[in-house]
Amino acid sequence: MANVEMLMPKMGESIIEGTILTWLKKEGDFIEQDESVLEVATDKVDTEVPATHAGILKKILVKEGEVVAVGAPIAIIESVSEATGNSKIPELKPEISSPKEELLGISPAQTATVISTFSQVEKQGDDDRFYSPLVLSIAKEEKISKSELSSILGTGKDARVTKQDILQYLKNRAEGKVGSPSGEINSGTLANPVQRVEMSISAQDEIMEMDRMRKMIAQRMVDSKRISAHVTSFVEADVTNIVLWRNKVKDNYKKKEGEALTFTPFFIEAVAKAIKDFPMINISVDGDKIIKRKDINIGVAVALPSGNLIVPVVRNADQLNLMGLSKKINDIANRARINKLSPDELSGGTYTVSNVGSFGNVMGTPIIMQPQVAILAIGAIQKKPAVVETPTGDVIAIRHKMFLSHSYDHRVVDGSLGGMFVRKVADYLEAFDLDTEL
Repeated sequence: MANVEMLMPKMGESIIEGTILTWLKKEGDFIEQDESVLEVATDKVDTEVPATHAGILKKILVKEGEVVAVGAPIAIIESVSEATGNSKIPELKPEISSPKEELLGISPAQTATVISTFSQVEKQGDDDRFYSPLVLSIAKEEKISKSELSSILGTGKDARVTKQDILQYLKNRAEGKVGSPSGEINSGTLANPVQRVEMSISAQDEIMEMDRMRKMIAQRMVDSKRISAHVTSFVEADVTNIVLWRNKVKDNYKKKEGEALTFTPFFIEAVAKAIKDFPMINISVDGDKIIKRKDINIGVAVALPSGNLIVPVVRNADQLNLMGLSKKINDIANRARINKLSPDELSGGTYTVSNVGSFGNVMGTPIIMQPQVAILAIGAIQKKPAVVETPTGDVIAIRHKMFLSHSYDHRVVDGSLGGMFVRKVADYLEAFDLDTEL
């Protein structure tokens, strides 16, 4: 039998490394081709990695919790596809150049030097976190001291610092947004490290460790509030036509298509139309530059069974009709809840919608998904008495109404644009045609 290296697969356009979460198979187990062998976490999603060949899992090369570059070997499989006799496992070279090292121009020898340099320092202090060779090499190049490195809040497994964490820290430090090692704050802005607040704990209190996703969410939410000047505008929309039309067609739709017709496709359709009217909502900020996005890729916040939130993206939402949006949203929402999304399906969003009404909330003040500049919260639909204009005069009628809460980055989106955009979304919802056909 031939020994075959199983490599860390490419899991998305922007993904260059992943953290080994769990090995689902152990050494000596027989595995089928495409059978899940391990779980890997990236900065976007956790996913299962299938076997590239059928055979025996001869040797696991990477332990759980370690960070591995895309393309690096992670296991040896004794393949049954080629009968080549009893060959020995190839000797593993201790110095394997990985793609992330090549990207930074770091040779294996330099990596070893970096690890050796920091190993003396790592024995000091109370920071027992593991740092990957990539992070250590960046720290050495940028003259980040051990004490400063330990202050960086990591979003990796066990709060480990990822490449993205340290690069973001360097960017914030250059812009004067992080504190110095001595604790002073530069340029009057908030320090990056989260300051711990002393608290008393009673015997009845339960202490729970944040999971990896919750740590990542916490870091990104704090970053977003620090980066963007959040402002929120509110508009109430009359969605009676949508409610009546959906009630009329939803049973036949479910019988025909085998899935529910929710309100979310209506909201996404209205948002996509409004973005085309106000394209300066569909932008990102890069330093002092504004990037105007051509594609309209709308993220949809989905609540997971764990209580965490994940935001899969509907790409080119403006090019889908109501049925197309319904099928796409149902698909990504269902796969998000069972952790079957690819990293690419969680990236590239240009605007985000969060349906807080599904939790019974009438409105909210959502936090922007960086590097986007706006996010819309959809409130619960409620029956309300309202004044309705008729040809014979005003009357009081029961209408279905909801609040739209539009949070936007006041650095680049002024109140007029932010307010007109959410008003336009409401206009599209209110103008829904009762004669629409699927």
